[in-house]
Amino acid sequence: MTWLALGLALFLGIHMTRAIAPAWRDAQRARLGEKGWKAFYTVVSLIGFALILWGYSAARQQPVVLWAPIRGMNHAAAALMLVAMVLLAAAYVPRNHLKAKLQHPMTLSVKVWAFAHLLANNTLADVMLFGSFLVWSVLVFRAARRRPVPAGAAPTPLGTAATVVVGIALWAFFAFWAHAAWLGIAPLGR
Repeated sequence: MTWLALGLALFLGIHMTRAIAPAWRDAQRARLGEKGWKAFYTVVSLIGFALILWGYSAARQQPVVLWAPIRGMNHAAAALMLVAMVLLAAAYVPRNHLKAKLQHPMTLSVKVWAFAHLLANNTLADVMLFGSFLVWSVLVFRAARRRPVPAGAAPTPLGTAATVVVGIALWAFFAFWAHAAWLGIAPLGR
């Protein structure tokens, strides 16, 4: 669990600097230069991510179960993941109403993803991983909503429809293949 905790601290910590320590972030960007800051940010993120993967994988070998599985929660999580994937698509598909209205759909996607996985999982490692990402997304979303919204291109019905289609396709890809192939867990197979 130590490696998981360290990975979460590094990965989420560096991703929170804009929200909780903007003066420190700006000072580091000035000291290191734009490219230097991006290189530092990337290295810390990658180390943190690698430690999260390693720590979580190790924790799954000897899970500390906190409660009995609740019947049907994996299906509730799958439904929430459909929402999360549409929100993820909204962050990247141009000119969609979701991004225009919500402003930060990627952070909301992480929030829904984390909550869905907390519903479906019951170990200490799950609570550490998904709970940390949930707290992170709440704090970052709150801070991001306080910043001025940059003007963007006007949303269109086509952009919004494309967002929903891409989100559904992403959800199907993960739900029916990638989650099992990459993580060894078939979310709808329980």
